[in-house]
Amino acid sequence: MDSAANRMQTLSVPAELAQEWALLLQRAGEGSLPLPELMDRANFLQNRQLGQAAAALYETWLSVEGHPPASRLVALYNWGTVLGNIQQHQQAEQVYQQALAISPSFAQARLNLGHQLEHQQRVDEALAAWRSVYDHEGPMEALGADLLGLRTHALNNAARLLELQRRYEESEALMVRSLTLKPDQTDVMQHYVHIRQKQCKWPVYQPFGEVTHNALLLATSLLATLSATDDPALQMGAAQRFVYEKVTRPKEAPLWRHPASVAARQQGGKIRIGYLSGDLCMHAVGLLTAELYELHDREKFEIHAFCWSREDGTPLRHRLLKSFDKVWRINAMDDTNAAKLIAQTGIDVLVDLQGLTSGARPNILAYRPAPVQVSYLGLPATSLLPGVDWILADRFTMPPEYLPYCSEKPIYLPHCYQVSDRQREVGAMPTRAQYELPEDAFVFCSFNNNHKMNAEMFGAWMRILLAVPGSVLWLLADNDWAKANLRREAEAAGVDPSRLIFAPRVAPPDYLARFTLPDLVLDTFPYNAGTTASDCLWMGTPILTRSGRSYISRMCGSLLTAVGLPDLITFSLAEYEQRAIQIGQNPGRARSYKRYLRDEGRRSQLFNMPQIVRDIEREFEQLTLAHRA
Repeated sequence: MDSAANRMQTLSVPAELAQEWALLLQRAGEGSLPLPELMDRANFLQNRQLGQAAAALYETWLSVEGHPPASRLVALYNWGTVLGNIQQHQQAEQVYQQALAISPSFAQARLNLGHQLEHQQRVDEALAAWRSVYDHEGPMEALGADLLGLRTHALNNAARLLELQRRYEESEALMVRSLTLKPDQTDVMQHYVHIRQKQCKWPVYQPFGEVTHNALLLATSLLATLSATDDPALQMGAAQRFVYEKVTRPKEAPLWRHPASVAARQQGGKIRIGYLSGDLCMHAVGLLTAELYELHDREKFEIHAFCWSREDGTPLRHRLLKSFDKVWRINAMDDTNAAKLIAQTGIDVLVDLQGLTSGARPNILAYRPAPVQVSYLGLPATSLLPGVDWILADRFTMPPEYLPYCSEKPIYLPHCYQVSDRQREVGAMPTRAQYELPEDAFVFCSFNNNHKMNAEMFGAWMRILLAVPGSVLWLLADNDWAKANLRREAEAAGVDPSRLIFAPRVAPPDYLARFTLPDLVLDTFPYNAGTTASDCLWMGTPILTRSGRSYISRMCGSLLTAVGLPDLITFSLAEYEQRAIQIGQNPGRARSYKRYLRDEGRRSQLFNMPQIVRDIEREFEQLTLAHRA
């Protein structure tokens, strides 16, 4: 009993459980605790957020010799699961290896072993663990699970990790295998569509087996839909599917109405703005917003970050953290507790910088921890998230005809919706020769991510090259498969593939500096450039855009309006091609745009950051005062 009491004290077991805990440990150590009761009490402890105690209970039980091998196997598997849940991945790995020593064909142990190896950044070993499940020949041992489901689980995890490693072709092949085994996996179809977009594999919607074109359309994520169509109704439908399948609808009253939240907001006169994001690091959102947080008026506003961003160690990450009055790291919190924290902090305006993009945590917003919740920047489209009532915009990005397809009400900024950073570091000015660009040719350019490209716009770019003799197209070399596919598409369009020149990824300062080399940037459609458009205009290079019906297809047009170059906005494919060809055949016109941007661009409303921040603050103040009243 003394050792049990000592362990109880070490693991901080609540006083009300002390007696039961001590008795459980004693029985486990004596070998008198039956396996079903062990599992039941360990689950109880986990539900009370006492994972360390549950792990200790399994460890004590397993320290006793004489348990039947089948019972030890189950206990080891459960112990490993508990250890994984409390982030003790190395110990969990060892436990799963013990289970596999008893039963080498134990499928679930191999699956979970892969997860522990992934957490330790041992990618190839994790992939091998999953491969030993989906390529296993002969019978496998599975505790009450469907072997087909275990195989697809292994295939899907390997595909996911390969996609993260940018090994797209291998990842896609495993997705096809998984969907061939089990065609009704919408999450896998969603990744299949997007990974084909990343590789510029057209047509993107490629049916196979029992996976139909219609099924792929219905499974497409909102992010992939934004690249695939300019129809705001289809974009809204993609958001609606996500919200229906993934977002909780709490039944209790909004958290901001709870007395503790109300009391917190009544303390002090400053308006509290909270920014919610997993991208406050080296990411497009982090790059655009750094100066926004720094310029907030600290006499009137208190600025909080609720952040689950990666600690990437970059100067930008350090700068972002310094720019907030308070940073709340919510990586380890579940969505419910994160929402409660926001409410208890007394946030007046919660700004969601994530939307439904990768890594989003929409359930935090569903609990309504703040009285005013606003969507901004991360998702330039409607999210249909319950609890998000407003979206920052301008009258170009959200014209009246778009409003019926948007669940949020617009907060119209007078000049431009987009903030940017006037302190962005610029590298040494490069030469065309450095990037193998011809000195005397007209250089078109598009540094947008490959998933934003599509067959329609690429076809237009090829016709533009054919009409402007000697011109080249400078593109981002995102991955080898995209490069090969784009060269193949160029050749099919009658363009020498050597006229496509691919730029490697470089550090942000050097990326900015090379925008001085092209003559004209060509925007993508329907997924316009956002950060990229801001960057090229800041560096003094014009960008030609095509604006459509949706917010995301009008982003670049908004920036061009604010910078004073509305004649670079087109509204149809034919007009876009015609304007690009006119400029390409008359290089002096491109030089005049560059002169204008050099002389006037940085003084325009687009880069008047103090004014844009005041505009945002004025709107937030009005909404807060209306709620307080």
